[in-house]
Amino acid sequence: MALSGFDHQMVDTGAVRLSVHRGGAGVPLILLHGYPQNHHCWAKVAPHFAERFDVIVPDLRGYGESDAPPDDSDHTVYAKRTMAQDIVGLMDALNLEQAHVLGHDRGGRVAYRMALDHPSRVSRLGIVEIATTADYWANWHASLAMKAYHWTFLAQPSPLPERMIGADPTGYIDWTLASWTGHGTLSDFPEPSLISYRAQAEDPTRLHAMCADYRAGASTDWRIDEEDQAAGRKLPMPICFLAAEDGFPMRTGDPAEMWRAWADDLTTATCQSGHFIMEENPDAVVKTFLPFFLAAR
Repeated sequence: MALSGFDHQMVDTGAVRLSVHRGGAGVPLILLHGYPQNHHCWAKVAPHFAERFDVIVPDLRGYGESDAPPDDSDHTVYAKRTMAQDIVGLMDALNLEQAHVLGHDRGGRVAYRMALDHPSRVSRLGIVEIATTADYWANWHASLAMKAYHWTFLAQPSPLPERMIGADPTGYIDWTLASWTGHGTLSDFPEPSLISYRAQAEDPTRLHAMCADYRAGASTDWRIDEEDQAAGRKLPMPICFLAAEDGFPMRTGDPAEMWRAWADDLTTATCQSGHFIMEENPDAVVKTFLPFFLAAR
């Protein structure tokens, strides 16, 4: 059991079945994980949120124990618009009209896409450690590319990255996780989490899905974001953005300013951490987002 005190169920969202952990009571709060992780990444913070909220923690399609359909040639199967629709389907299956949503990494991209496409379903939106996909690509430069090489590597046509990672999936996952922390080690990751992340990469179906996630990011997701920018669309709900001082968004320039172009009601914060704030500095996540979500009451 990754999340102490949480129940587990498989939920049919209409398109896929999602593996979902749920605990607590009150206003719904959905937590969305990123790459190369799954629901385990919330293990240190979810119980704190569950003291005040009905906390719902799905594995995104392709990750954890959720369904992992094959990609299509247009890379829509793992587009964030499709993955956001999964979360709306999850809410429908659980009879939830509205929820707060907090997303990290790829889960943050699903979260803001959900908020743009289905604004009536998201009360408040929390974003951890991302700039939007369009802003990320627009601010791509050599230093960022060296750190975030996976954006272009994983997006290469199948099966090139799948074959290369598949030759040593555990080595790749361990190196990736450690290299994105602020201190370059695996010490902040609980052993059950590491076991789950490694097993995920060792599964060819899920490895393909994770690469497909990034193929969508380099095509469909990018195009949809740019269309929204051109149309001047904004996120209508309150937004809170947390960035790590040693993370990816800080390398883009001024990520807080980028988010201001998307949201009029924006709160921003930074903390000492590498990319995986929930594991490296869980107190910062709780102290940043608990008051933000409670303020809606």
